[in-house]
Amino acid sequence: MERKTLLTHCSDEPGLIAKITNICYKHQLNIIHNNEFVDNTCGHFFMRTELEGNFNDAVLLEDLELALPKGASKSLVDSSKKKVVILVTKEAHCLGDILIKAFDGSLNIDIAAIIGNYDTLQPLAEKFDIPFCHVSHEGLTREQHEAKITAAIDQYAPDYLVLAKYMRILNPGFVAQYRHRIINIHHSFLPAFIGAKPYLQAYERGVKIIGATAHFVTDDLDEGPIIKQDVIPVDHNFSAKDMAQAGRDVEKNVLSKALNKVVNDNVFVNGNKTVIL
Repeated sequence: MERKTLLTHCSDEPGLIAKITNICYKHQLNIIHNNEFVDNTCGHFFMRTELEGNFNDAVLLEDLELALPKGASKSLVDSSKKKVVILVTKEAHCLGDILIKAFDGSLNIDIAAIIGNYDTLQPLAEKFDIPFCHVSHEGLTREQHEAKITAAIDQYAPDYLVLAKYMRILNPGFVAQYRHRIINIHHSFLPAFIGAKPYLQAYERGVKIIGATAHFVTDDLDEGPIIKQDVIPVDHNFSAKDMAQAGRDVEKNVLSKALNKVVNDNVFVNGNKTVIL
């Protein structure tokens, strides 16, 4: 017996849940868990179905093609670990958290490699026996550096890229190669305090909460579809440095929770938003 997850999204119409579940029954597949959502603003249907049984993927998907509206997206994914490549600069907290959670099985991922534009975090990677590739940006244009980064990434053919405090803005050409496959952590509760020095911005505004946002990377800086957010309270006793230190805990937790949702196939991208089932 196998376990797989059926991911479906399409234009909404009456009877979609019945059509999908009846086809699963026809294939003698047991539904372990099911979630669905309709975005009434755009008339789009989303469904995530965990199945158990003996699968004939091609025939199942063919039956769904005939039953669902034209242009429907449907895929069957297994529970194997997703392969990720992590991009870093100098800060260790997000990388360290992911390494530990991958090691203890909290994250269902295979970390193929860590790539850094500095070699600061190479010793941390080596402690977990993960290949570290140092691709310096010194003396290179952004395009030249990204070409080298791309060559390093593609030898591992990852499912996802994780920007674990990777402090470089990515060009549209780079982002387009990995559409909806680059996950970033932003040290702010977006859309507030976009760009550099968000904790200083927050301090200067006298905020009462600080937070972090994990999102997919798009061409618009820090404005891609949001996967996960969280906040913690602060007050007038916090300096900008205190806020930054407290924020690191939020950042690492939000990033790992977002990554967990993505690699377990809970996340649908819906325009510039996400649907999480």
